[in-house]
Amino acid sequence: MINNLSFRNFYSFAGEAVIDFGLGKKPTPSGYDIEVDGERYNKVIAVVGANGSGKTQFLKPLAFLRWFVTESFLGAVPDHTIPIVPHRLHGEESSYFELEFMLKGVDYRYQLELTPQAIISEALYEKTSSQFSYLFKREKTEHGYSFKQKGFPFSKPQAEKLRGNASLLAAAHSYDVAEARPFIEFFNRIESNVISSGRLHFQHGAVMGAAEQFHQAPDLLKQMSVAMSEFDLGLNGVEIRELTHRDETGKEEQVYIPFGVHITDDGRTFELPFFEESSGTQSAFVLLDPILKTLQHGGIAVIDELDNDLHPHLVPQLLEWFEFDHSNPHQAQLIFTCHTPEVLNLLQKHQVYLVEKRNQSSETWRLDDMTGLRADDNLYAKYMAGALGATPEL
Repeated sequence: MINNLSFRNFYSFAGEAVIDFGLGKKPTPSGYDIEVDGERYNKVIAVVGANGSGKTQFLKPLAFLRWFVTESFLGAVPDHTIPIVPHRLHGEESSYFELEFMLKGVDYRYQLELTPQAIISEALYEKTSSQFSYLFKREKTEHGYSFKQKGFPFSKPQAEKLRGNASLLAAAHSYDVAEARPFIEFFNRIESNVISSGRLHFQHGAVMGAAEQFHQAPDLLKQMSVAMSEFDLGLNGVEIRELTHRDETGKEEQVYIPFGVHITDDGRTFELPFFEESSGTQSAFVLLDPILKTLQHGGIAVIDELDNDLHPHLVPQLLEWFEFDHSNPHQAQLIFTCHTPEVLNLLQKHQVYLVEKRNQSSETWRLDDMTGLRADDNLYAKYMAGALGATPEL
C-alpha cells in the first residue's frame, strides 16, 4: 500500500508536489477507507484539472519509479541516459522522489535523487518504532559511489561500481539478493497506462497483449468476460483463442485473439473477432487488464483519462470494485485522472486532487486542504462554478 509520494522538478512540476493517501482522523468514514493500526488511508484518488494543467505528469512519478526500481539494471542500455525530464526552466537541477509505502505491515521510505545523466543518491529506509533507519544508502562521489548498508546484504564493491543509470534494488534482485525480492514485487504491482511519453493510447497491438495476459490468468479472464457483459456493450461474453501466425520471415508464432460472443433476442449466437468490435469496446477490454490485475493481486492502478475509455455511467461501477471487500480483498488502490467533473459527486474532498498550471509550472492541492470547504458541500457545483479553481480560462 502506498502512504504518500512527494517529488519535485519533474516534467511540468518545478516545485514539490505531494500525492498523499493518508486521511488522518477527521474525515467522515467512507467505503474507500483503509485502516491500518489506527491510521486511515484512501483506496481511491481522483485527479481533476484543465487540459495541459499537468494531470498526466502528476501520475508519471509512480510509473517511472516502477520501471526504475524493477527494470533499470537489465532493461536499460548501460550508457543511456535515464528517461526523466526535469522542468524546462530547471534543466540543470536534479529531480527528487520520496515514496513511503507499507509492505507486510512494515513502513518503508524510498528516496531517489537523480539527473538524466546519473543517480545522485538512492536510499531505502525501514520504520523502526517512530523513526526510519536506513537499510542502504548510495551516494555519488567523484570516483563512483559510496555505499552503506544495514540488513541489506549487497556487496559493497559491487554497489560502489554499479553504473549510474541503474537502481541498486534492480541490481540486487538480478544478483538473487533475497532481501530485494519483496520490494521488486511491490513495485511490480504498480499497474499503469502511463509511460514516460504520456498515456499509452489505444493500439491494436494492445488488444493482443491484454488477451495474452487474460489467457494466462483464467480467474482474470472470467472476471473480464463478466465485466464486459455488464458494461452493456452488446456482448454476452468474451473468449480468447490461441492461434498460429506466421511473421514476415515465415516463422510461426502463437498469438492470442479475443472474440466477442453475441446473442440476439431470439437466441441466435454469433462471434466477432475483437478487431471488428467498436474502438470503445476494444479500449475497455485493454483498460480492464491493469484494473482487474490490481484488484486480484493488490497494489495500485495508475490510470490516466479513465473516462476516455469508459462511458461516464460506467465509472461509478468501476469505483465500486475498489470500495467493497468482496471485489477488492487485498485493499488495492486506484489513482486516476479524468475530465468528467461528475466524479466529484462520487467522492469526498479528501479523495480529490486538483491540478492547475500557473506561470508555466503545475501546482496541485487536495480539496480538504482548502480553507472553508465543508464536508457536506456540493463539490461538483462548486467546481463547475469555478469556486475551486483548476478550470479552463475561457
